[in-house]
Amino acid sequence: MSDLVSLREIERAAERIAGVAVRTPLVPFPRDPAPPSAGAAAEPELLVKAESLQPVGAFKVRGAYAAIASLAPDERAAGVVTHSSGNHAQAVAYAARALGIKAVLVMPHTTPGVKVDRCIALGAEVVYVEPNALARAETADKLAAAHGLALIPPYDDARVIAGQGTAGLEIVQDRPDVDVVLVPISGGGLIAGVSAAVKALRPEARIIGVEPELAADARDSMAAGRPVSWDAEKTGRTLADALRVQQVGDLPFAHMRAHVDGVVTVTEDEIRHAMRRLAREARLIAEPAGAVATAAYLCHRGELPEGRTYVSVLSGGNVDPALLLDVLT
Repeated sequence: MSDLVSLREIERAAERIAGVAVRTPLVPFPRDPAPPSAGAAAEPELLVKAESLQPVGAFKVRGAYAAIASLAPDERAAGVVTHSSGNHAQAVAYAARALGIKAVLVMPHTTPGVKVDRCIALGAEVVYVEPNALARAETADKLAAAHGLALIPPYDDARVIAGQGTAGLEIVQDRPDVDVVLVPISGGGLIAGVSAAVKALRPEARIIGVEPELAADARDSMAAGRPVSWDAEKTGRTLADALRVQQVGDLPFAHMRAHVDGVVTVTEDEIRHAMRRLAREARLIAEPAGAVATAAYLCHRGELPEGRTYVSVLSGGNVDPALLLDVLT
């Protein structure tokens, strides 16, 4: 347990990202307007942590900036490299530009064009690879070694986890009475950090991870007691491109074992349903990965721990415009 990220590390990360990452609001999701029937309990409150409002449209700016800002000056000056399907890459590019350093991004050639275009616009260099974890990681390692770049992993890194944990810090600060926090799972950095922060400040709160049925490696990992890998061909089926990581990281999984109370999966139709309702009712744009936590509340509340106050983390809003149009019509 000693290698898990501490509350103090998350608080230090919050100090680093202050003024760079947005302290995002908890947006109330509209309740059912119909009054409860006689004797029935009132509907619980759902609050949406709108990380889509970050300057890069996703929570990833927290971890990326916290990690890069913690580098020694000579490491930082040499530049950074990462591998990502999009949102972390964009966050690294944003942080590097803010700090005036070079960024090289290793990205699958299947990454949505809207994400690639934004990375290039931020001044980063993009290197395309096959859409599997091994190709991404190996290419980033080789570039780091060849050019002296500092590697900023997307999730399996204590500095990144601490940065992502600042979202959990804000949740409890803003709603000390939170009962259940729903968090998307990809590589596990977000749920690792959020769970560490929430459990440190409110141990009685329950943390539930959410992922697509078509990319349920975290569910299988928790059941097996060790990280379980899914083939890229399987995870590639889900609409939620940011959740196609084939296996949770070792350090995130250690946090999940310590702090996470369960994992719920959602279908592709449920993801679309949540995207539609978030846009129409909460006025929040969510990419598919960003909608999964809200989908769990809307479609699987019976599988969730009981509570009066739920928070779903809307992890990102970088949705392809054509997909959004299709979902909304």
